[in-house]
Amino acid sequence: MLTTLRIKNLALVSDLLLELQPGCNVITGETGAGKSIILGALNLVLGERADRTLIRSGEESCSVEAVFDVKKLRAPLKSFLEENGLEPCEEHQLVLKRTFTAAGTNRQFINGSATTLATLGSIGEWLVDMHGPHDHQSLLHAGKQLAILDAFGGLEKSRDEFGELVRRRAALETEKSALIVDEKTYAQQLDLLRFQVQEITAARLKAGEDQEVEAEFHRASNAAKLLQLSQAALDVLSESENSLLTQSGAIGRVLAELQRVDAGAANLVELHGQATETLRELQSAISHYADKVDVDPARLAELEERLNLLQALKRKYGATLPEVMAFGDEAKQKLHALESRDAELARIKAALEKLGAEILSAGKKLSAARKKVIPQLARAVSRQLEDLGFKQGKFDVALTAATEPAATGLDVIEFQFAPNLGEPAKALRAIASSGEMARVMLALKTVLAAEDEIPVLVFDEVDANVGGETANAVGEKMQQIAAKRQVLCITHLPQVAAPADAHYVVTKQVKAGRTISEITLLDPKARVTELARMLGGQSEAARKHAEALLR
Repeated sequence: MLTTLRIKNLALVSDLLLELQPGCNVITGETGAGKSIILGALNLVLGERADRTLIRSGEESCSVEAVFDVKKLRAPLKSFLEENGLEPCEEHQLVLKRTFTAAGTNRQFINGSATTLATLGSIGEWLVDMHGPHDHQSLLHAGKQLAILDAFGGLEKSRDEFGELVRRRAALETEKSALIVDEKTYAQQLDLLRFQVQEITAARLKAGEDQEVEAEFHRASNAAKLLQLSQAALDVLSESENSLLTQSGAIGRVLAELQRVDAGAANLVELHGQATETLRELQSAISHYADKVDVDPARLAELEERLNLLQALKRKYGATLPEVMAFGDEAKQKLHALESRDAELARIKAALEKLGAEILSAGKKLSAARKKVIPQLARAVSRQLEDLGFKQGKFDVALTAATEPAATGLDVIEFQFAPNLGEPAKALRAIASSGEMARVMLALKTVLAAEDEIPVLVFDEVDANVGGETANAVGEKMQQIAAKRQVLCITHLPQVAAPADAHYVVTKQVKAGRTISEITLLDPKARVTELARMLGGQSEAARKHAEALLR
C-alpha cells in the first residue's frame, strides 16, 4: 500500500505531506483546489513524462517522493531490484523519488539508488492501477478485455504456456527462413562461412595471447638498445677502472683502518659489507637480464607477423580475442547448419508439425476454459451493474475464433452490454455514455478485486455522470474493493465519500501573498462539515443529511 506521498514545489503545492490509510481513502475539495495535483504527482513518481511548466513559479526544481509498504506485494520485487543494481527494501519499505528542474534535468531514485525512468515505470506498473475520467476507454481494447477474462478465470498460466509455444514456433520459422535461400546466395554464404572458420581456426588463438605477443615484440624490437643499456650499467658497477665495486673496495679498506683505531665504528664496516653485497647482487641480476636479451631478426619478424595477424582478426571479427573466438564458434555452428541444410530443414519441419499440434491442443483447451468462465464473469458483472443502477441491464462476452493464433490464444472476445431490458447486447465500443462506461469499469473492478495483484487502485472522478441511489452504490463498490486493495478516490459525490475509511480535503490558502494547496485528514466533526458542503451548504438539513450518510 501507499503509505506516504511528499510533494515539493509542484504547481500550487509548496510542501505537502500526505499520509494515507489502509482501505478506502477519498479526497474531496472545491473545483480548482488542487486535487488533480496529487494524482499528477503520483503519476510523476511512477514514471510519467515530466512537464517543466508544472514547477511552482519562482522555484528551480520540484520533487515527489512516495513510500510503499510492499510486505504483501506478489510481484518479484526483490529479484528485480538485485538485477538492476538497486538497494533492497528496508523493513518492507519501497521508496521512490523523482526530481526535475526548470533546466530540464530529470533524476529518479529507488531506495536511494539512481535509476532510469523506464525502471521506475516498470515498478510503478506493479504498484498502482490508475483510472482517470477517460481510462475506462481501455475497456474497448480486445487485448485488455481478454486479459480481464483470463484474470477472472485464473487462466494466466495456461495463456502464458500457450504463448511460449507460439514464441517457440516463431523462432523455428526464423531458423527455417535463414536456411531457405536461393542456390547462389546459399553458395556465397557457404564460401564466406568456410573462409571465416578456416581463418580463425588456423590462427590457433588463445585468450590473452595478443598482450603477450605485443610485450615480447616490444622487447625484441628494442633488443640492441636493451643490451647497450645493460652493458653501460655493468660498466659503472664493475667493469670500468673507477667502477662502484672498485671504489667500494677502497672504502672498505679505509673503514677497516677506522675500526682498528675505534672499535665503535664496527657498524660502519657492517653497513659497508651489506652495501657491497647489494651491488654484487645487482651486477648478477643485470648480467642475467642481458643474457636473456636476444637480438634475433628472425624471431622479431615472426612476432611482427603474428601481431599483425591478431590485429587483423580483431578488426574483422571482434574487439578482443575472446570475441573473435566466439565469432568463430558461432560461424562453425552456422556452417554446420548450412552444410546439413536438408537434415536441418527436415528437423525444423518435424518440430514445427509437433509444435503445431501442441498449439492446436493447448489453444482448444484454453478456449474451452474461457467458454466455461464467460457465463460466470457475465453473471458476476451483471449483479454488480444491477447495484449500480442497471436493474435490467445485462453484461455478456462474445467469443469468436481468431484468423491466426496469437500469443494470447485462438480466440477473439468482445465485451457486450445491454443497459435496458428488451434491447440486444451491443459491443462496449458502441456505448456513447461515459457514465455507463465508467460504471461498467467499476463493476469489473469490483469483480476482479480478489484476482488483481496490483495493491493500490486510484479512481479519479470515475463516478462522473452518476447520482442518487447509483452514487450510493458507487460508494459501496469502492468500499468492497477496498476490503482487498488500498483505494484512493477523488470524488465530488458525498455518497461516494461517506463510506470511506479516511477522508481528506484539499483547500487553497493564501500565505505571504502566494496561493498554495494544502490537504487535511478530517476528523469526524470536520467530515460532517465537508459532506454538508458537498451536499450544497451548511444548513441544519445539510448537516443532518451528512451525519445520516456517515451513519
